[in-house]
Amino acid sequence: MDLKYGSISFPLTLPPERLAGVIEPAVGLPAESSEEIIGAALDDCEPILSGFAPEDRVVIVTSDITRYTGSEIYLPLLVERLSRRGIPDRNIEILIALGIHRKQTPREHEKILGPLHGRIKVIDHDCDDPAGLATVGRTSADIEVSINRRAVEADRLILTGVIGFHYFAGFGGGRKALLPGIASRQACMASHFCVLNPRPGSGKNPLATTGNLEGNPVHQAMAEACAMAGPDLILNTVLSLGKRVIAAFAGQWREAHERGCRYYRELFSYPIADKADLVVVSCGGFPKDINLIQAHKSMEYASRALMEGGVMILLAECRDGFGHTTFFDWFRYRSLDLFEAALRERYEINGQTAYSLLQKAQRFTIILVSRLPDHQVENMGMIPARSLEDAVNKAEELMPPGWRALVMPEGGSVLPVPGIPCG
Repeated sequence: MDLKYGSISFPLTLPPERLAGVIEPAVGLPAESSEEIIGAALDDCEPILSGFAPEDRVVIVTSDITRYTGSEIYLPLLVERLSRRGIPDRNIEILIALGIHRKQTPREHEKILGPLHGRIKVIDHDCDDPAGLATVGRTSADIEVSINRRAVEADRLILTGVIGFHYFAGFGGGRKALLPGIASRQACMASHFCVLNPRPGSGKNPLATTGNLEGNPVHQAMAEACAMAGPDLILNTVLSLGKRVIAAFAGQWREAHERGCRYYRELFSYPIADKADLVVVSCGGFPKDINLIQAHKSMEYASRALMEGGVMILLAECRDGFGHTTFFDWFRYRSLDLFEAALRERYEINGQTAYSLLQKAQRFTIILVSRLPDHQVENMGMIPARSLEDAVNKAEELMPPGWRALVMPEGGSVLPVPGIPCG
């Protein structure tokens, strides 16, 4: 079996008696085209779209270039439906949900909009522009929700995006297009801070985890903010591992998103009867392993299949390093208590990811195959390796008698869950 690493692959050879199974989603491609799938979802929304009037000013929110969603396919189909209602192009704006990310280049705008580029006005959200923000309320966690003024002042607001697992918001898509997508920096940080329990020293809220919305405080903050803005419609896609649209969910923002999350959970969860002594996980190659922040997603999911104190081999090239200039600085805190205290005092989203990584590095032995310098890998509490063969040799020295391994070729796209595997 070959496991992807950057733009190449490493062969994995394990004795058959050691291999407990391969964790990968069995996702088939539908007979319908992406256009047909999206069109059918929009057909179901005709009762909503019939309320749109020709004079309405419409803002469509969509993701930036860091999250492929199929926007170059669904945005033209969505604008076509608006045109049928008599709404002219000049009344439609596409707002890029940058959150706290950088502005997009003209080439990136072209990729996001597809054939709409140059026809429909496109604006990048700016989380640090007070004049471009408007406050719409406060959440039950006392987060002041300020979002892009264009969205607030629009007659019709449409949210779009892609549904997938998120390691502490439960799932992406839906309400995330609004918070953090088009929110102020303060609101973005405050909503992510909900991942921590209120009492200092009490760590991360266990309900703020992958694949869970029920009682999840991060999801709750985002959903409350979305309700304040009251979007008229959402359109969310689900993608195959090859980035093809395999499903679309459209309609009332909360109901359609929850429907999509249930679908995604069922399709991309993998039941395992027992956790393994060793998990070998690939992020799925470039760009999924472009940096360590992105690779952390695969580490998080793989930890669900690993016995406490077990060994994980993570293949993550990290050709762009850590993914943020301040990420590695957080590892000056070797104690989780000190790390948490510093995070509460000066919260950063990238610091939260670093904290989560250190938690796993202290629960498990993690052997990282990457381009990162050995001393930096060691400072983060992991063991460096330069190849998969090197990592397997190091892992075998740590294994108990009778050890068993699970392999995850696409670690960022499948979630191991307790259960009995099919077949």
